[in-house]
Amino acid sequence: MYGEPALPQDFVSLPYANPDAPQGGRFVFAEVGSFDSLNPFILRGSAPWGVNLLTVQSLLGRSYDEPFTLYAVLAESVETDSARSFVEFTLREGARFSDGSPVTLEDVIWSFETMGTEGHPRYRNAWTKIESMERVGERSLRFTFTEPDRELPLILGLRPIVQRAQFDVSAGGRPFADSSLEPVIGSGPYRVSTVDPGRSVTFTRVEDWWAEDLPFYAGQHNAQEIRYEYYSDLAVAFEGFKAGLISVWREPNAARWNDSYDFPAMNDGRMRQVEIPHQRPSGMSGLWFNTRRAPFDDWRVREALLLAFDFERINTLVTGGAEPRIASYFGNSVLGMRPGAAEGRVADLLAPFADDLAPGALSGEVLPDSDGRNARRNRRTALRLLAEAGWQPDAQGQIRNAEGAPLAFEILLLQGQSEIQSSVAAYVEDLRRLGIEARMNVIDSAQYVQRTNAYDFDMTHSLRLMSLSPGNEQYLYWGAEGVEQPGTRNLAGVHDPAVEAMIGAMLTAQSDEDFTAAVRALDRVLMAGRYAIPLWFSPVSRMAIDANLHFPETLPIYGDWTGFLPETWWYQE
Repeated sequence: MYGEPALPQDFVSLPYANPDAPQGGRFVFAEVGSFDSLNPFILRGSAPWGVNLLTVQSLLGRSYDEPFTLYAVLAESVETDSARSFVEFTLREGARFSDGSPVTLEDVIWSFETMGTEGHPRYRNAWTKIESMERVGERSLRFTFTEPDRELPLILGLRPIVQRAQFDVSAGGRPFADSSLEPVIGSGPYRVSTVDPGRSVTFTRVEDWWAEDLPFYAGQHNAQEIRYEYYSDLAVAFEGFKAGLISVWREPNAARWNDSYDFPAMNDGRMRQVEIPHQRPSGMSGLWFNTRRAPFDDWRVREALLLAFDFERINTLVTGGAEPRIASYFGNSVLGMRPGAAEGRVADLLAPFADDLAPGALSGEVLPDSDGRNARRNRRTALRLLAEAGWQPDAQGQIRNAEGAPLAFEILLLQGQSEIQSSVAAYVEDLRRLGIEARMNVIDSAQYVQRTNAYDFDMTHSLRLMSLSPGNEQYLYWGAEGVEQPGTRNLAGVHDPAVEAMIGAMLTAQSDEDFTAAVRALDRVLMAGRYAIPLWFSPVSRMAIDANLHFPETLPIYGDWTGFLPETWWYQE
């Protein structure tokens, strides 16, 4: 994205991969919920994460030891200009799909157009910025862009490439936009071998995979078989892990990490505990308001409900108080907003919007003091803000508006999230004491996807992950189009010109310094918007693993993230 790639042209492997790793063995992962599709590239249905990760490739591949650097994979070369007004990819000779057929330029062209017009909404923003897509050689494809966006060549380089013939309706193929349990044919290292609908999916390594000798993949994709088992909830899945049915368990709760791993397989050495540090942003795990609905369209109501959340007490109850609170969307990284008032380039970017920014954007003071001793003061402030917004307690202490309607709402949660459910249950009690009626509703994954895609909720929990290279996806998270367009990731219904301006500044920045300032400014606007009640994050990943699983000593800066497990791990007894 900026400067030169870290690796020389003759590199032999990515720095966090072991090119001498043995191949073979089986990894089994646990997932909570279910799935009803094997096409992750459309809005319909819910597909396993592994389909995109393991079976489909893109023109370029990402190194997770650099904030945002891509290397040639399906493409053998990439060309652009200093303004990045165009990008040209040349397809690598010898690339094949898992059924043995060649990957052609027609497959690439079809994939770009179909993803952009019929695919999931996350693919459409970049497609609208393409002025032309033209074949300029036997194996070369050139895109010219309609507007300045320095990230576009990289975004297009990461688009999934699938087999056109599979979806050629005139030749008996199925419509791309239809949800199906027929596996998508890609050129990745694995293919779907067995499916038990809704319960499990198994991926087997492609024999004589065409890309296995590329330096980019040296030491990657070592397992012969990867299987995802689906469970009804975390507790049942954890019992499966303890019984040896699962290879890896990521422990999100620091308290359980210290007191729940005294069982035979751990004590006799068949399993072990490891902690993987990382330098990636905290992201935002929180309870999100749907600002499309009253009264959450009023920042004062959102602030009152934020004040009512006794973070210190709930954090102690759920995690033992071991985890820090999320203080910004890009916390734990150089991209996060700095403490105190906005200064320098950040202040300059925010200045045109100063009159309309929510309180705290410029001063940096947004989150209330979470010390439990301040809980009573926070509740008093919450009642004052509610009164300003037209909500007053009646004679029985119930908060009502001028029409007499009570302040009541539903908190929609996904089945299996016991830690979040415990947090929300405690929060509901706090709200009840304040005179607010909140109801927790726990539903299965299919219903949850359907309702959140349609923004049919008052409040819900979600984890918005952030990378060290935020860019176009931020429009999907916070862009105005997502207020009404179904299926975007703008759960909160953010509609703020300052947000879109900061994203635009990110995409046109020509130096790392300007880019960082734009992200920090965006961080301030989002925090001041009070779109979520922040929970906690961990600066390390806690993993209990089968003792036969191994990973390289050199860790990527992203830690336990995409590109690490299962990609660089191996099985060795």
